[in-house]
Amino acid sequence: MQKLSSSRAFARVAPHFVPALDRTLHRLTGGKMLLSAQMLPSLLLTARGAKSGLPRRTPLACMPEGDGPGSWILIGSNFGRPGHPDWTANLLAHPDAEISWRRRDIAVRARLLRGAEREAAWAAVVKFWPPYARYQARVEREIRLFRLEWR
Repeated sequence: MQKLSSSRAFARVAPHFVPALDRTLHRLTGGKMLLSAQMLPSLLLTARGAKSGLPRRTPLACMPEGDGPGSWILIGSNFGRPGHPDWTANLLAHPDAEISWRRRDIAVRARLLRGAEREAAWAAVVKFWPPYARYQARVEREIRLFRLEWR
């Protein structure tokens, strides 16, 4: 699964159907299921649009941190495609957001990771899901990492 998910073919096709399937499945199951959660821990992020200010719902893989309440790392990999995903611009403009995590709605604040903090998180992310290293190797931009913390 890791080899398939890091392929260029997957990067071309997946963005067109995986998020839509995840949103639909999440709605139909009352928040019990995300298709992408079959591969990686996943959450549904609701953040205000950077320009519109309207709520935008985006299913995302994440790396949970800690036991208990903890925090989450979001990886702006965009399936290894050149541009940053739109949800990252939304969090930069409006860091207060909400996630649906394990059937709970949780108010969070997002923080873009930089410097040594980002490097430590990146090492953990690549250990957690090695295909992220292949995504980074394919693009010139630095993949954005955000830490979501309870607010």
